[in-house]
Amino acid sequence: MLYKEDWELTKLEYEKWWNKETKKPLLSVTASKEESKGKAYEWSGWDLVAKKDDPQKAVDNFEQRAQDILYLGGAYPNLWLNLGPGVLAAYITGFLKFTGDTVWFEYPMEWDEVEKFLDCLDENNEWWLYTKRLAHLVGERSQGKFIPGMTDIGGVADVLASLRGTENLLMDFIENPERVLSSMDKILELWHYVYDEVYGILSKYMEGTSAWMGLWCPGRWYPIQCDFSAMISPKMFERFVAPYLKEHACHLDHTIYHLDGPGEIPHVDMLLDIEEIDGIQWVPGAGNPDVLSEVWLKLYERIQKKGKLLVLNSESITFDKLQRLFERISPEGVFVSGHCDSEAEAYEILEWREKI
Repeated sequence: MLYKEDWELTKLEYEKWWNKETKKPLLSVTASKEESKGKAYEWSGWDLVAKKDDPQKAVDNFEQRAQDILYLGGAYPNLWLNLGPGVLAAYITGFLKFTGDTVWFEYPMEWDEVEKFLDCLDENNEWWLYTKRLAHLVGERSQGKFIPGMTDIGGVADVLASLRGTENLLMDFIENPERVLSSMDKILELWHYVYDEVYGILSKYMEGTSAWMGLWCPGRWYPIQCDFSAMISPKMFERFVAPYLKEHACHLDHTIYHLDGPGEIPHVDMLLDIEEIDGIQWVPGAGNPDVLSEVWLKLYERIQKKGKLLVLNSESITFDKLQRLFERISPEGVFVSGHCDSEAEAYEILEWREKI
């Protein structure tokens, strides 16, 4: 691969990690090449939305940045179809608002209107058509150079929150539970349909699957989630969320649950009891210590005690932080990603990993 020379070996490392066949952590380490430091780039993670009229330019921008990045360990150039978190809502309603640094999908409707929208997916929906066109475009452009990734479909309850409005849905969990469950059943069907369609396109151009989490898998995988669950009780999670997560996990070869912030920690034991979920990604949330902080060690121990994979995506990593982390938790089944300040430190981290 043009921007990742040891890709064939990296694929083998990922396969061993998913199968829990290695005692070493899988480290995804990037660094800017020394000759490129201080260089300005046009690429933004939102380019595929911002340049909807010229997605070729967005891919050009991505490649200009990728050629100046050193991808070590499990790191690889990953151009996933980023149209915002929970884009399934836009496929249903047609509403997508891009503000320049984020995307909004919330389009509160009355129940009758929600249920009408959920009867079937409009195949002529502009965002759905654009996603499929992008999948072909990015897939074709990726050949021999980078890895294309799935779009961010969203969580079932999160999508319903976009359709009803978050505050309305919180009340609906109490006042209209049957309507909630019926609508979530339909969203689940649409979710799997969208995944299968996009996967069907991307699989023509690549082996395996990639997504926003920066993990490659030889089979069909996806990060599953329910950010809405931070606002509900474990009892509600058991009724309204857990069954849909299990359905995702049964539909796919592998899944990692995106545990987003302290508000979701009350649901951890229930998540760990879903045998079909392979692992947990921990995201501390804004204002909280980074994933490499010792603050989260007890949480990591709980996850590892259940034999689950552990995914830790950090913005930046250092040799010292990694060394301290793995003095306290088992390296088996752990994936850590992050950017280093220098090529030298990136290589030092990978050399240390071989000695573990």
